Amino acid sequence: MKAKNQKVNAFEAKTRLSELLRETEEGASYIICRRGKEVARLIPPVKESKKISLKEVLSSFHEIREQISGKLNIRELIEEGRRF
Repeated sequence: MKAKNQKVNAFEAKTRLSELLRETEEGASYIICRRGKEVARLIPPVKESKKISLKEVLSSFHEIREQISGKLNIRELIEEGRRF
C-alpha cells in the first residue's frame, strides 16, 4: 500500500496530478499544501456499503427489542428521571 497523507505542494500536485490520481486509486493519500499550509486532501473514495432498506432496519430493531427482557414503560422512565 502506498504512503498515507504524504504532503505535496500545490505546484507539484498540479504537475503530477495524473500520477497522484493513479497512486490514490492504489490507496495512497496526499495532503496538498500552499505556502506550507494544508489546503486540501486527495484521498481514495469510500467504498459504497451495501444499502439496507428501511424495512430491514426496522425488522432488526424489532428483533432486538423483543430480546430485551422486561417491558420498558416510557411514563415510568419519565417519572423516574424527575426524581433525580
